[in-house]
Amino acid sequence: MAAPTEAEILDDDRPRKRTRNSLKRKSTKSTQRTVEPRLFAPFRALGLITNHVPFCVQTRSHKGATDGPRIHILTCLGKSWALWEGGKMTLLFVGSEVEDPISCIAMDGDSVWCASGIHAVKYLRGKEVLRVTNPLGTTLSSLILFGSHLLTLTEDGTRMLIWDVSSDGPSLFANIHFEIGFTAARMLHPATYLNKVLVASREGHMQLWNIRTQTCIHTISTSKLLTLASSSPLSNPVVALAQSPAIDVVGVGFMSGEISVYDIRADERLMRMYMEGGGVRALSFRSDGYPVLASVSSLGHLALWDLNSGGRLLHLVRGAHDGGITSLEWVPGQPVLITSGEDNSVKQWLFDSPTAAPRLLKFRAGHHAPPHLIRYYGEDGKQLLTASADRSLRYTSVVRDSRSFELSQGSLARKATVLSKSLSSLKFPPVTSISFSTTRSKDWDDVLTAHVDEPLVRSWSVLNKRLGEHTWNYAGSSKRNARTGTVKCVCVTACGNFGIAGSSTGEIQMWNMQSGIKRKVFKLGPCPHTATGTPGAKVETKIGDRAITGLATDSLNRVVIASTQDGTVNFFDFHTAKLQHTLTLSTPVSSIHLHRNSGLLAVTCDMTVRVIDIETRRVVRELVCGSKGRILDIAFSPDSRWIVTTSMDSVIRTFDIPTCRLIDAFRVPSIATSIAFSPTADFLATAHVDSVGIFLWANRAQFADVGFRSISEEDLADVPMPLMQGEIEDETLEALTALTMEDKPVDVFSTPPQLDGDLVTLTLLPRSRWQTLLNLEVIEQRNKPKEPPKKPEQAPFFLPTLPGVEHRFAIDHKQSDTAEKKTRFDKAMAKSKSIFHRKLAELENKGQQNDLFDYIKSLSPAAIDVELRSLVTLDHHRQFLRALKQRLLSHRDFEGVQSLQNVFLRLHGDVLVENAELQSDLEDLLELQKKESARILELLSSSLGTLAFVRETM
Repeated sequence: MAAPTEAEILDDDRPRKRTRNSLKRKSTKSTQRTVEPRLFAPFRALGLITNHVPFCVQTRSHKGATDGPRIHILTCLGKSWALWEGGKMTLLFVGSEVEDPISCIAMDGDSVWCASGIHAVKYLRGKEVLRVTNPLGTTLSSLILFGSHLLTLTEDGTRMLIWDVSSDGPSLFANIHFEIGFTAARMLHPATYLNKVLVASREGHMQLWNIRTQTCIHTISTSKLLTLASSSPLSNPVVALAQSPAIDVVGVGFMSGEISVYDIRADERLMRMYMEGGGVRALSFRSDGYPVLASVSSLGHLALWDLNSGGRLLHLVRGAHDGGITSLEWVPGQPVLITSGEDNSVKQWLFDSPTAAPRLLKFRAGHHAPPHLIRYYGEDGKQLLTASADRSLRYTSVVRDSRSFELSQGSLARKATVLSKSLSSLKFPPVTSISFSTTRSKDWDDVLTAHVDEPLVRSWSVLNKRLGEHTWNYAGSSKRNARTGTVKCVCVTACGNFGIAGSSTGEIQMWNMQSGIKRKVFKLGPCPHTATGTPGAKVETKIGDRAITGLATDSLNRVVIASTQDGTVNFFDFHTAKLQHTLTLSTPVSSIHLHRNSGLLAVTCDMTVRVIDIETRRVVRELVCGSKGRILDIAFSPDSRWIVTTSMDSVIRTFDIPTCRLIDAFRVPSIATSIAFSPTADFLATAHVDSVGIFLWANRAQFADVGFRSISEEDLADVPMPLMQGEIEDETLEALTALTMEDKPVDVFSTPPQLDGDLVTLTLLPRSRWQTLLNLEVIEQRNKPKEPPKKPEQAPFFLPTLPGVEHRFAIDHKQSDTAEKKTRFDKAMAKSKSIFHRKLAELENKGQQNDLFDYIKSLSPAAIDVELRSLVTLDHHRQFLRALKQRLLSHRDFEGVQSLQNVFLRLHGDVLVENAELQSDLEDLLELQKKESARILELLSSSLGTLAFVRETM
């Protein structure tokens, strides 16, 4: 097939420099509003390791290195990619985000290639340097590098596009169209095969192509690859291809689980294996001298096959990943196998001997299901506790990803092996409530959790990274024949000594965190009659029908607060466990959050947040969060001034509690199921319904001045999600520019320079400033030294002496040079104008009197005296007299004008009297001075009279 002409290549195939992230985000969605959020800016994402796209491994050896070759692992993060160092699994850097999800990644030396939509993008150290575009407009599904050529397959499997990406610039070299009945799915370059590529199809057969001549050399039918060919053409596609260390031999994996080791040159199958438990997802041959083939399945199993024994199964690791394994690869020349899967993890397996079972060497993992509950742990804001539907409780570090870990639930791996079950099926149900206190975290367990549909309360130890010593059962502690409910919420007291839990039957119990002994039981009593008529509340008044929805205790262990589903907030005495007060609300309560330092309790009621003062036990604020979705989670700011809410309408709102105003609101692409405010007030953490990561939003108020003015629901900004960090150092500063993009805030409490034109305004400077200026000569005379400084009686010993009989010192005579330099400097200074003279001249030309008097007010009294003494010409005198008149007419800086006028007339009074041309200016100033003085005296008399009248009437 003939190569296309240059006209078929699109213009954006040319190399171009990568644009900034902020600009690229705006270009991806032209319909998206460009309004920036006023309070929070996207910062970074946590917990993203990999996805279903196969990873890529590269090893590098350096001259003189003693620690072996370095391993680099390239993983896909959706619309961006991450490069990890394999030794310690640390993140090196992250590529910039592309418009469409990435479907394939590859490495070539220092460069990274990825297929995204209709584009194939090349990166060099995280920067985009080249981009080629499919002229057909179809999505690219896979790519491989073939020397200076880039081979890609379209998503529909009908074409293979070949680009020449040499240094001269990219050009479309070939466009191969496959025949009907052959849908390309995988590509592989057989070792030592020049200009040839092996293409596997979804129908189960393969073709060998010469890319130079663009011809199909050989076709391998399905009957030669499979034992029993399926009647349906699409029932058993080829899903994996792997090159073996032996020339001409490749491994072929099928969706049915069958694996064939095939000799391309001899056109025969050498051996056949079958993997049970899901279809084959990837294959890899060991390359350190041992003939072993590794395969993985869609159920997360890892199988090892001995090729010397005809494909005998050596080991089967069940549940190697919590989801389907999508890729695996042996490290060249090492007994290390790397796997990645859909569970958002990358694992390295070490083989101690050729026949030994693999053991987990190191790994990096995150949640493999979207987290639904996140809370900041500790007071430094550097770590989070996150719970997800994957039945795990994780400690996530905000500072460094390598410090994150999953809290252990016991030796589940051994149980899973014995029972032949998956590891995830043996874990606890998902967490529904978390509470902690770090006060006694070094002494005993510090975290409590409640789980879905369980009557159990479990304790955890973050310090030991595992499940705690105590598990309390509500069913075991309740009376016989009583209803057994499930635990709905938990609370740990501020001192860390007690844990409290509430159930769906209205039962509240308290245990000691150290000993595990039950201490108290709080009884709700029947439902108040005022709550039975609330919308959504139950009509029954039985005690066992009142489900607890929230628990909280104050910082001094004086009161226990419990909310119920029937719309009540109950206050118990902590020591006597007696019910003190019940506050009835008009709507059911879904959750409560207490800010212990301020004593403010936030109660979530459908689409409204009610703020209750626990001292007065009254509702002090009501915050309405739109009308389109119920509230999912709320968080207090550390100073209890703000409340941040997230709701079903994908909007995150921030309310100012003192003014009861909405000060910020922005819409995110997906619903935020949980939020948490950092104890240091620098970040807001969010978890979303369609992502396994935790997203951080920087608080602009910590980095710049932000105006907290009210906004409406129509002023919503559509904001993209934060990205992973680690690109390059110069973009770290660039990311912070988003924090200062907000315009200057309008300070509603600032005082204007002049309240009214008829009022007199003073300079707002201390009185001593002008008193010092008026009495500066007296102060100088008083501080004048009484006698000049004395010379030392004896010269220092280190002065040089002259040769001779008498002792004479060698004195360097440089007085004449110094005098000459001073004379030149004085001449240069005499020719230049000071700032005072320049602003005085600008006042005469432009009339900018504020600049002159603002500059005068910034000077010290001595500097003002020097500037006034420097007015030596008649023009200077006239300009200054006119400046005083203009300032008097503006009714501003009255006491400053009087002081300047006093000093000026005292210094230059004789000159002003002798020159008749200044007489008119003096007369105008005198008349204006008398008029303004009389007006001020009148205003003072009026004010004094009003004050006397008010004083007498009181």
